[in-house]
Amino acid sequence: MDRILYCIVRDHDWRVSLLAVIVCLVGMGSASRFMERARITDGARRRRLAISAGLIGSITIWTTHFIAMQGYVGVGALTYDVAMTLASTLVILAAIGVAIFTILSGDDRWRRVMGALVAVSGLAAMHYLGMAALQAPVHLSWRPELVIVSIIGGMVIGGTTAFFYKRGGLTRLATTVLGASVCILFLHFVGMAAITVTPDPTLSSQSGLSPDAMRTLVFLIALSILSIGSALVFMAYMARANALGHIREAVEAMSDGLGFYDADDRLLLWNARYAEVNPELAPFLKVGITFREVLQIGINEGRYDEAIGREDEWITERIRVRRQGESTIEQRVAGDRWLQIQDRRTAEGGTVTVCNDITALKRDAQALREARDAAEAANVAKSQFLANMSHEIRTPLNGVIGLSQALSKTDLTAEQHEMLDLMQASGRTLQTLLSDILDLARVESGKLELTNDAFELERAVREAAQLYAENAREKHLGFHIDIDVDAGLWIRGDVVRLKQILTNLISNSVKFTSQGFVGLTVQRGPEKEGAPTLRFMVEDTGIGFDAATRERLFSRFEQADGGITRQFGGSGLGLSICRQLAEMMGGDLDCESEPGGGSAFILTLPLITCEAPVQLEAKASPAIDGDRRPVRVLVADDHPTNRRVLELILSQISSVISMAENGAEALEAFRAGDFDLVLMDMQMPIMDGLTATQEIRLHEATAGGRRTPIVMLTANAMPEHVAAGRAAGADHHLAKPFNTTELLAIVADPDALLKDAAKAA
Repeated sequence: MDRILYCIVRDHDWRVSLLAVIVCLVGMGSASRFMERARITDGARRRRLAISAGLIGSITIWTTHFIAMQGYVGVGALTYDVAMTLASTLVILAAIGVAIFTILSGDDRWRRVMGALVAVSGLAAMHYLGMAALQAPVHLSWRPELVIVSIIGGMVIGGTTAFFYKRGGLTRLATTVLGASVCILFLHFVGMAAITVTPDPTLSSQSGLSPDAMRTLVFLIALSILSIGSALVFMAYMARANALGHIREAVEAMSDGLGFYDADDRLLLWNARYAEVNPELAPFLKVGITFREVLQIGINEGRYDEAIGREDEWITERIRVRRQGESTIEQRVAGDRWLQIQDRRTAEGGTVTVCNDITALKRDAQALREARDAAEAANVAKSQFLANMSHEIRTPLNGVIGLSQALSKTDLTAEQHEMLDLMQASGRTLQTLLSDILDLARVESGKLELTNDAFELERAVREAAQLYAENAREKHLGFHIDIDVDAGLWIRGDVVRLKQILTNLISNSVKFTSQGFVGLTVQRGPEKEGAPTLRFMVEDTGIGFDAATRERLFSRFEQADGGITRQFGGSGLGLSICRQLAEMMGGDLDCESEPGGGSAFILTLPLITCEAPVQLEAKASPAIDGDRRPVRVLVADDHPTNRRVLELILSQISSVISMAENGAEALEAFRAGDFDLVLMDMQMPIMDGLTATQEIRLHEATAGGRRTPIVMLTANAMPEHVAAGRAAGADHHLAKPFNTTELLAIVADPDALLKDAAKAA
């Protein structure tokens, strides 16, 4: 160690050595910078940068060595052998070239270490070749141990620097340059300390590069290295300044407020928008202010209402959320304003804070919530209105239809029969319109539920079609049904809704056709997404419509034109509901037509086949005669017309009727009497039908008596009303206006209701 220090201090001119150190640092910095850029590029640019790095690095090493040699005072007048000096130059160029190729061939740590070792080996070879190029009247000898130390030490320093190298900022680059420079200088000065100089007068100076020539050469090369380094520094400074300028412009142009805080949470940078969205804080914003101070200023300015009375706790919680690394909060500030604040951590531990004024969004969201609530309230009110109107319309309609059906059983003249037929037709039209309106309300509210029952396709189709066969015959129209599927085919679906669609389509065809025919065809349709389908086609030779009317026809309250309503009647709801029902069933409803050329409505539904259910024992038709004892019926209804209608209808069979005007009277009568059937209205004063039904079932359970069939005979026809009746204990639901035949069948055999209810359960 003393030998090495003596060599550096006494054998070298410190001024020249300092110059060598400066040249080494600058040159290696330039070479490292080129290497950094080469690693992140590719193609021809990568090759150019790599060559530049190799040339600057190798020339820097060579120049550092020979500058330091110029300051060596341990030998007298020196000359340099040209061949050996040139050889040392070629060696370092080759070694650095191989090292750079090795490092750039991959991006792993061990390639960098191997490249560094190759470079150090070339450095050692260049150094000792350069020493061998010295010519002076002295005898040079070497101390092997120091030679080995110089080589091994250089490799350790170079390999360690490469091992811990990381691409990054200025600090990491400076560390890499320092490590490489220490490696070069260590190998040179330790190698020089290994020399022992012995004057030998017998030796004479040999021809070669003179000291002046060598100094001139080294000076020019050192000047070029310093110039390159200075140019790179200037270019880096300008690029950085330009980049920062562009970044500043971009930050200022942002529509969001942006503030950047360092690792100690001190404000370093912010844009004008950041001050705009924080007007209370704008006068206090300055470089170096901490985020805690920003919060405290906001509290002092009355910015945060939620922090009043708990300021310290609020600040602590806000900073805790901020330090999570990534956070997004919505902060209410003074003046009923809202900010969305996003905090994101940088790799160096700083925090980027982005502020957005979302007051308008909050107000819009509040307006949307209020509009939604108002719409929901309006929808509830509409549903309630429809339910009430349904009840209020059904009650008198039940009287009209029921009395007309009762009247039809009496002796009437031909003119009276005609008037009665018109009355019943009007009643059915009004009942259909009421059902359409209720179906529309159910579809809109999502309360319309489909069933999935097994039914025989041919029977269901014929039952639906035959309802309007008589109407077609009365208009002298041809009417045919063609079912082109396997006989006895059973499928699964909602048979009631299928019939509703078919009857609506057939009813329209009959209504809008004055001559010709109406036909219904059923056949297998084309597969849809690999699944089989059924195709129902209702054709007619009626008035038809044009292409412009085609889509509008399926809209609510729409018909082909305004004159249709005046000429044929109707609400324009039927087709809209039919299409919605078809879509709910997984199918589609479409049409084809031309004015005056008739129409074809095509219903396509999924075909889901199933086995026919086990045949149940056929029930005998109820005997409506005097052979059996009278049926004891308890009728509970608050409307006198409804009670009179029921009395007239039930008088057609052998029955004993007890009347009650409300649920309380019905309950009292039930407890006092013995009945075969209870017909219970749902809406009644004092005690409603649901409560009365529950009390009757409780009385039966307490007394241990038999279960009496209870039928909810009510104008409440919504699905929720049916479910409520079942839950209260009713066995059946019969909506007003009801069919007289159905009611008489129930009264004639009330025990059948209990059997059906048991099977359903």
